[in-house]
Amino acid sequence: MNKKAIIQLLGLTQRAGQLVTGENLVLKAIRNQSAQFVFIANDASQPTIKKFTDKCKYYQVDNSIVLSRQEISNAIGQSRSVAAIIQSGFAKKFKALTEKIN
Repeated sequence: MNKKAIIQLLGLTQRAGQLVTGENLVLKAIRNQSAQFVFIANDASQPTIKKFTDKCKYYQVDNSIVLSRQEISNAIGQSRSVAAIIQSGFAKKFKALTEKIN
């Protein structure tokens, strides 16, 4: 149930224009601290997962590894393994939903 809610909200965030996708753009958003929450695909490569979790930890950005690449891609309509939410309201909702899963 919660995973479905996360996927639906991710699609809504994309349509609202509050989502940054793609590795380079997400890294840039984390570095300039516009990223509020980051989704990393749980089936991404280990170096990718490590790179993004380390960056998020360093810049104190909440992140989650509960969705697969397929789930992220289906939600936003693009093939992506990372996505960053740049609006704080959406980020708070994602944080609450992902904490329920973990």
